[in-house]
Amino acid sequence: MAIYNGRLPQIDIAEATRYAGLRQATDFPKQLVADACLEVQLVAAPKGVYEVYEYDAETGLIKSNPPLQLEGTSIRQHLAKATKVYVLAVTIGEGVELRSAELFKAGNYTLGLLVDAAATTAVEQVADQVNEIIKKEAAKGGYTTTWRFSPGYGNWALEVQKDLAAITGTDSIGLTVTDTFLLFPRKSVTAIIGCMPNGETMTTKRGCTSCTQVNCASRKP
Repeated sequence: MAIYNGRLPQIDIAEATRYAGLRQATDFPKQLVADACLEVQLVAAPKGVYEVYEYDAETGLIKSNPPLQLEGTSIRQHLAKATKVYVLAVTIGEGVELRSAELFKAGNYTLGLLVDAAATTAVEQVADQVNEIIKKEAAKGGYTTTWRFSPGYGNWALEVQKDLAAITGTDSIGLTVTDTFLLFPRKSVTAIIGCMPNGETMTTKRGCTSCTQVNCASRKP
C-alpha cells in the first residue's frame, strides 16, 4: 500500500466553471468561481492511497486478499487486456463539506454551490496526480495503463465500493463507505486502472467523448 499526500497549488477555474454548469454563462462573474477555488484550497486535505494486484482477465478476478470478483460487462471489457490492476482512492477531506454548509447557513448560496463545484474539480485533480504516479510506476515494469474506471461507470455497480475500499486500504486516509455504498467524505473517488503488457492499447474512449448525453451542461467540448 502506498499513501500519497496530495497538493492543490491551484484549482482549475475553467473546470470548476464547467462542473457548476456555467460554461455557457459568459456574463457570470469569474471572480466568484476564483473565490470558491480559494475557499477549497484553504480547507482541503488531499490524500490518496493505492495498491497493485495480479489480475485474471478471463475470470475477472483481482488476486487480492481476499480476492475480489469483478461483476459487470463494462469493467470486464475495460480490463480485458490487463494482467495487473491498480486500485486507488483519493479524498480532499471533510473540511470542504463543512465550509460549504457554513456558506449555505449564512445565506451565501451562490458561493456555497460554487465551492461544491470547485471541490469536485479538486478531487479530480488529486486523482489525476495519483493516476500519473501509477502510470509512471507501471511503465517502469513495461506496462501501459488504461484510464481509471470508477464504480458507477457503465454497469459497474456501486455495491462494489466496500470491497474495493477494503483492498485499497481507504481507512488509512480516513475514507469510508456508507451503508448505501456512497463515499465519506463525499468529495472522494475510488477507481481501478488496468496494466496491459507488451505494448497493448485501448480502443475505448474516456469521459465525455464516450457519453451519449450531448446536451449536458458539464460536457467537455
